[in-house]
Amino acid sequence: MRIISGKHKSKRISAPKKLPVRPTTDMAKESLFNILNNLYYFDSITVLDLFAGTGNISYEFASRGTETIYAVDAHFGCVKFINQTAKELELDITTFKSDVFKFLEKASVKTDIIFADPPYDFEEAKFLKIADLVFQQELLNEEGVLIIEHSKHTDLSTHPKLSYQKRYGGSVFSFFELE
Repeated sequence: MRIISGKHKSKRISAPKKLPVRPTTDMAKESLFNILNNLYYFDSITVLDLFAGTGNISYEFASRGTETIYAVDAHFGCVKFINQTAKELELDITTFKSDVFKFLEKASVKTDIIFADPPYDFEEAKFLKIADLVFQQELLNEEGVLIIEHSKHTDLSTHPKLSYQKRYGGSVFSFFELE
């Protein structure tokens, strides 16, 4: 895994093999950030990274100048790794060790981008529950977007807030917006 752009461009990060993660591929991540680069100024947004895993997405935002990043993961090892890496790279990432669904039910943060990368083997209902909770709890700012990464075999097209989808190999990014 590597950071694609920003102050830590080309920095390789090696996560411990024992972590239960499937990091977003560099190709898919680069494509995602090309889309986001046209929509946002990274230094003026807030980001919530759900199922953060290795912190791959959080590091990319931080490297590009995002100063307010919240990373949530239920696995202690993942949270510990994100904290260690953020400290080494001098990145300001606030971590929460929490079940994502419980976090979303209690969260009061408003963000511009919420990125969720749950396990691909989740049932579709769990993917849709993420979107439902984000909109019920009003966690997005007015021009905000929720992005859920999932397998091409998962269909999220029934959600009323789905705006569009982008497919990269076996992965899909589904974009959900307020309007």
